[in-house]
Amino acid sequence: MKRILCYGDSNTWGFNPAEPFTRLPHDVRWTGVLRSLLGDGFEVLEEGQNGRTTVWDDPFGDHKNGKTYLPPYLESHSELDLVIIMLGTNDLKDYFNLTAADVAGGLKCLIALVRQSGAGRGGRSPQILIVSPPPIGKLTLLAGIYGEKAASKSLELPAHIHLITQLYKTHFMDGGKVVTSSQQDGVHWEAEQHHRFAEAIHTEIRSILSVE
Repeated sequence: MKRILCYGDSNTWGFNPAEPFTRLPHDVRWTGVLRSLLGDGFEVLEEGQNGRTTVWDDPFGDHKNGKTYLPPYLESHSELDLVIIMLGTNDLKDYFNLTAADVAGGLKCLIALVRQSGAGRGGRSPQILIVSPPPIGKLTLLAGIYGEKAASKSLELPAHIHLITQLYKTHFMDGGKVVTSSQQDGVHWEAEQHHRFAEAIHTEIRSILSVE
């Protein structure tokens, strides 16, 4: 049984842009679709949280720091074959005042945590796939939170994150080449985009884990 941990934010949780603060059904969000596509012999562990950052404490939301909560998840789900991390969008909120390079630096810390965790088979490090989140679209209800610069910064993320993955020799996927954020709010994904993302990452996973 191959075990995969999906560690992310609201787009892993399944935030529904058409009905804010409701959750898309399990078989619609990408983790559920992925589980169906992979079939027998795979366990997909979903760990998504609304507002989760890479390594930053959110002054307006408790328990959102991805660095704080990753180690316990790695320990509780140990004997992992692959850890997928897709974070960074929430880091671009205006009040954090971070650059795209800062966000990539946060992911560097999370990679180190996974490597040091011994959460893979036999106490080794599991494989790591870092997904650069899709660019932020036209902001509507969330404009006041993200500010005017977030969308342009999000376009810079893939290059900075890719560099980190090259330096730390992890796998990389550019989510923006697959998914487009909803026109409803500019950040979250419609059901169709969840399905498209699941199909794309399904191919990546089979390649990484060398399974047909």
